[in-house]
Amino acid sequence: MATSTSVPVSLPVPRIPRTRRSPQEILAASPLVTERKVLLAAPRGYCAGVDRAVVAVEKALEHYGPPVYVRKQIVHNVHVVSELESRGAIFVEENDEVPEGALVVFSAHGVSPAVVQSAAERGLQTIDATCPLVTKVHREAVRFAKNDYEILLIGHEGHEEVEGTYGEAPEVTTIVNNPEEADTVQVKDPDKLIWLSQTTLSVEETMEIVRRLRKRFPNLQDPPSDDICYATTNRQAAIKNIAPQADLVIVVGSANSSNSVRLVEVALDHGAKAAYRVDFANEVDETWFEGVSTVGVTSGASVPEVLVREVVSLLAEYGFNDVAEVTTAEEDIIFSLPKEIRSKLKESGDEERALGGRGHRPESR
Repeated sequence: MATSTSVPVSLPVPRIPRTRRSPQEILAASPLVTERKVLLAAPRGYCAGVDRAVVAVEKALEHYGPPVYVRKQIVHNVHVVSELESRGAIFVEENDEVPEGALVVFSAHGVSPAVVQSAAERGLQTIDATCPLVTKVHREAVRFAKNDYEILLIGHEGHEEVEGTYGEAPEVTTIVNNPEEADTVQVKDPDKLIWLSQTTLSVEETMEIVRRLRKRFPNLQDPPSDDICYATTNRQAAIKNIAPQADLVIVVGSANSSNSVRLVEVALDHGAKAAYRVDFANEVDETWFEGVSTVGVTSGASVPEVLVREVVSLLAEYGFNDVAEVTTAEEDIIFSLPKEIRSKLKESGDEERALGGRGHRPESR
């Protein structure tokens, strides 16, 4: 008797049509606004680690063929995930959802040793697309744990990156979610203590947590180098520059993207009169434009540039035709693709993309 096997099916995220108020109606509601402009933050969008992870999945699909399984979202962006699903990627929550012996990619956020072990036990082929800057924090956790330090990990409990870092040394690591927890966290030896952090946090909130921790534990040590990644820092610096001039800030990014959510908070904290996060241009509410002269636009580190361009095009329909890019930093960092992919590319003679990073990826991707 024949048996059928169910295959997971994922559909693209629908762009739901919405009835908009016309540009004429919005302009009529803003008679005193004579100048309308857009300040476009730079840097914005894809960082090197995100680009590397997305290219890793694309290349795996090209050279191994679908399906390629990916544990968790490869990066926190619904558009990117939907596009990869349409090409044959299957996103799962845990390794036990992957058929034994199949290929699985670990996301850019990193995984704990327990996840690596469970993949080995199932005989899975693995590609580790962890961002090298996250890997750096993992190595710090391992090194300090071996040297008998207690680790205070600043980050959001439940976030994949925090779960992975915590998993490197769970017996000596305590997660500190916010400044209030810094005031109450208990440690065993305040003289052998170090803090590490999630790479996508608000720089200012992290420093406030560290300030409070150090007030209680004066011998608290800093990590050897900044754990908050360059892309997070640069995108926050760019929006800090724009926010005081903006009546409205629009951040393009997904709700589960920590760095995108932080950009909204940073914009409001630094003078923007209003700030909102959207995944797509069709989520922008045109009533936000009433009485608005200057709109700041930026995007999280896992957002393709095409989504930003769609928002800028929508703004143009409502009279915001003057677009100025405000550059606060230049990014030219690139990372090698995961070693498993590099080996496959070399074997097949594919030398087209062995790197991931800003400036190496078409805007339309």
